[in-house]
Amino acid sequence: MSGSGGRGMGHGHGHGHSAEGDRKRLGVALAVTLLTAVLGAVGAALSGSLALLADLGHLLTDAGALAAALVASLLAARPSSLRRTYGLGRVEVLVAGLNAIALMIVVVWVAVEGVQRLFTPADVPGLPLLVIGVLGLAGNVVSLLVLAGGDRRDMNMRGAMLHVLGDALGSVGVLVAAAVLLTTGWPYADTVASLFIVALVVPRAVGLLREVGHVLLEGAPRGIDVAEVQDALRGVPGVADVHDLHVWAINDRKPSVSAHVVLDGVDGHGGCGDGSVLDRAARTLRERFGLAHSTLQVEHHAHAGHEESCEEPPAPRRGTGAG
Repeated sequence: MSGSGGRGMGHGHGHGHSAEGDRKRLGVALAVTLLTAVLGAVGAALSGSLALLADLGHLLTDAGALAAALVASLLAARPSSLRRTYGLGRVEVLVAGLNAIALMIVVVWVAVEGVQRLFTPADVPGLPLLVIGVLGLAGNVVSLLVLAGGDRRDMNMRGAMLHVLGDALGSVGVLVAAAVLLTTGWPYADTVASLFIVALVVPRAVGLLREVGHVLLEGAPRGIDVAEVQDALRGVPGVADVHDLHVWAINDRKPSVSAHVVLDGVDGHGGCGDGSVLDRAARTLRERFGLAHSTLQVEHHAHAGHEESCEEPPAPRRGTGAG
């Protein structure tokens, strides 16, 4: 067997002291969003406003996103096990995908209803629309202020803030529709506002679905150029070549990398032994690309060219011996 070795270097650190504070912020934002959604549901039922209904679907989806962010934050603190060696980080990705699908269903229904109301406008009172719009916007502002104190480096928190910001824009659309109805009585104001909210939501839902699919298909994390990672590893002293390089992510906060690293032949006590090369390579991945979880297998030239020939031969078939 050739002189190759494997060493896994796993680093699973969270954001330390800010993690608990971020969970509390997500919990407060979730409570405010759910309260706003209840008010929106009451307003939509009393007024028959399609804009409020569209905003309600948006609010419920964002509540689901905040809940997923909160659950993911809690699950991320749980250690991995022999049954789930990567932990439960993928729960966040799966919930995000379900949220996006639910949002698309709501959006399609609101869009169809909105087009129908362009031909037969409904009589929507402006005052309930105005009151619910003001309360909704106030809730969005409170949630934004709460989340703004979180860890900006955490994609989970940034994603939650983007969801709430989208809610705020939807509330502004409801307020504009209410103002137009109260001042001019234009019957299409509510319908136009609902279609405006749909136009805001669709790109976010599609983008979220694409991101979920990318993660589940083990695509390279956003912002990491795999070619640059390969060049950086080849530039590590003691490394002659790199192959079988894979970069993926468990979720948006846990990028991982694995690779076979071929040594340049210098070994022993000269400072370029297997351990030293691995340490330098792992440090390069961590400091330059944020790839804290790396699994690197070192190989020598004698092994790198014939990995397949080093595999164990298949067991002989039964019944092929002489009779």
